[in-house]
Amino acid sequence: MAHDLDLFVIGAGSAGVRAARFAANFGARVAVAEDRDLGGTCVNLGCVPKKMFVYGASYADDFAQAASYGWSVDDPAFEWSTLLANKNREIARLNGIYDSILQKAGARLIRGRARIVGPHAVEVAGERVTADNILVATGCRPLRPDIPGAELGIVSDDVFHLPELPRRALVVGGGYIAVELASVFRGLGVDVVQIYRRELFMRGFDDGIREHLRDQLRLKGLDLRFNTDLTRIERQNDGALLAHLNTGETLTTDCVLFATGRGPTETDLGLDTTRATRDAHGFVEVDDHYRTAEPSIYAVGDLIGRAQLTPVALAEGMAVARHLFRPSEYAPVDYELIPTAVFSLPNVGTVGLGEQDAVRRGHRIEVYESRFKPLKLTLTDAKESCLLKLVVDADDNRVLGAHMVGADAGEIIQGLAVALKAGATKRQFDETIAIHPTTAEEFVTMRQPRA
Repeated sequence: MAHDLDLFVIGAGSAGVRAARFAANFGARVAVAEDRDLGGTCVNLGCVPKKMFVYGASYADDFAQAASYGWSVDDPAFEWSTLLANKNREIARLNGIYDSILQKAGARLIRGRARIVGPHAVEVAGERVTADNILVATGCRPLRPDIPGAELGIVSDDVFHLPELPRRALVVGGGYIAVELASVFRGLGVDVVQIYRRELFMRGFDDGIREHLRDQLRLKGLDLRFNTDLTRIERQNDGALLAHLNTGETLTTDCVLFATGRGPTETDLGLDTTRATRDAHGFVEVDDHYRTAEPSIYAVGDLIGRAQLTPVALAEGMAVARHLFRPSEYAPVDYELIPTAVFSLPNVGTVGLGEQDAVRRGHRIEVYESRFKPLKLTLTDAKESCLLKLVVDADDNRVLGAHMVGADAGEIIQGLAVALKAGATKRQFDETIAIHPTTAEEFVTMRQPRA
């Protein structure tokens, strides 16, 4: 039986829009359903507004350091409502761009919540549409812990719409979202306590990077408490929140932010009407071509629980489009050597293996490290230092990982990711002429491995 479309995409986030755009450009008949703002989490409640907030928070250090360079900055004041309004205006502009992208590609946008009603059928906005293939790209949502009073806290989505900035905040969690938003709050003048139930945050990153970031954040005035968890929250008579910790302590705060993980978005997708399956954590299970157990249904992005990063979602969406409609151009997504940035203050940038992971994989390694006060801070009283690190295979001299904590770490590591992807050796790093004076030059001037 002939179907209405070649591809129906559920979700107009990064993965869905990329797949729809490429498929339409390949000549496929495509429709996309979305019941919220275009662009998904990244554009509306994640990467983009978060980075804007990070930029806003970073001015606190700039103002503090300006006097050492001869600038008079008299009593700078921050206005949350201005940042919020300007952020909203820019996000609205980006939503329009996503709409334009779909229109120019020839993909139809349907506003409404879509539900799968069969292997080739979807219902949305009172319409039943059939398609040869269905792609689900509905992303993830923040999780809220199951503790008494959890409804009194907020999740990361809520931060981008807070009517006013709290004076005190308790951040619960130890992943990159928790670290970033704790940094934002602190940079904007909020008294921040961050708690994490394990011994050290940023699990999965190189241990040296985690420890250095911990020390730098404490220098910034963040109250970091490890091996600590939240057991319940109560509202007090004055409106403040009383947070009870597993240590027996209590904290009085104005805001409790849960950054305790993300899970698949539940939108009554109707996947249960097909053979598609989910794993124990609710993520949709797919094969190497992102096909579910129902051959006509695909899934990509955060929903499948692999590397939950926007550029990865984009690559997965493009891979599906090519697999279905331009197989001669298809290439599988390579999940090795994915560069990552954490926009804490200071930033973290990393690509490849940390030293612990390298050892676990059986490599005999050499580690090169450089820690120093950046030139920009030498005229100031700031105590902040940066860390640059290379993990090198001692047998073939290949650079296995590059890691950094410091200003613009993401920008610097992006360039190094190309070198690692190309298989660069430490000798090639050493033979590269440095740009002086920069922080990044340390990556090509570290000569002696750490003892």
